[in-house]
Amino acid sequence: MSPAALLRRFGPLLGLLALCAVLGTLSDHFLTFDNLINVFRQSAVNALLSLGQLVVIITAGIDLSVGSILGLSCVLVALLLKAGVPPALAVLAALGIGGALGSVNGLLLTKLHLPHPFIPTLGMMNVARGLALVICGGFPISELPSSFRFWGAGSVGWIPAPVIVVVVFCVVFHVFLTRTTVGRDIYAIGGNPQAALLSGVPVDARLILAYALSGVTAAAGAIVLAGRMNSGFPLAGMGSELDSIAAVIIGGASFFGGVGTVGGTLVGALIMGVLRNGLNLMNVSAYWQTVVIGVVIVAAVWVDVVRKRAAEK
Repeated sequence: MSPAALLRRFGPLLGLLALCAVLGTLSDHFLTFDNLINVFRQSAVNALLSLGQLVVIITAGIDLSVGSILGLSCVLVALLLKAGVPPALAVLAALGIGGALGSVNGLLLTKLHLPHPFIPTLGMMNVARGLALVICGGFPISELPSSFRFWGAGSVGWIPAPVIVVVVFCVVFHVFLTRTTVGRDIYAIGGNPQAALLSGVPVDARLILAYALSGVTAAAGAIVLAGRMNSGFPLAGMGSELDSIAAVIIGGASFFGGVGTVGGTLVGALIMGVLRNGLNLMNVSAYWQTVVIGVVIVAAVWVDVVRKRAAEK
């Protein structure tokens, strides 16, 4: 394997380890067991969102609606629970709603032949957020059943339940992307959509599926977040689309499509979580944290562009 390939594959992990080393030096509390478990728990929602975003970005697309779909799913699952729907059915309904909203993004993109995924997902970002606010009147829906709260606040031994959810989703998505024909088709579409179409790949169907999966993971993030917050909050997930995009790109995927792994995306989500946690421990204000995250996003995109240019030479 060439040095460039090694750097692409293990660079995000090395970056995570280096960041942990620096923050461990700057703060005595960072490398404690309790704090690291807290980082894993807090990174779970972004990790789930990033898995769906990864599938979309592999197709050379982008999903700006994941944060809003999370917010709407958060409100809807809370409404179902308050109406007496069993938690298991409420969870399945939320995942179905997320998948349906994501499918709408894919349908708008493929059937209306819109020029870029930015347009339908930007529209869905506003529609889903608006519906979330309308449905609950702008107020959170609190006091959810304790059995449902397990998914956000519970644990199995010392392992937080959200971490278990993330691991399960990571395994499923890894197998899907690397061991199935559909997964290989998604990579092919990102690499060259015209060549994929000529090879018999049902491009439109695969794109609709990619955006549906992004909606499902957004709903999964909503379930975890609602359980942790003990409420369905209509403004939940605001700005999460940027964090998920950053995690995917930091994890080695490319905006140009055809490249990306589940492992790299998970590492990217952990880098975002570790960075936020470290800044909090160092008492950096939330305003400056926003500045730092913005710089990280720009830097990640710049690295992606540099990689693309190097590969073309």
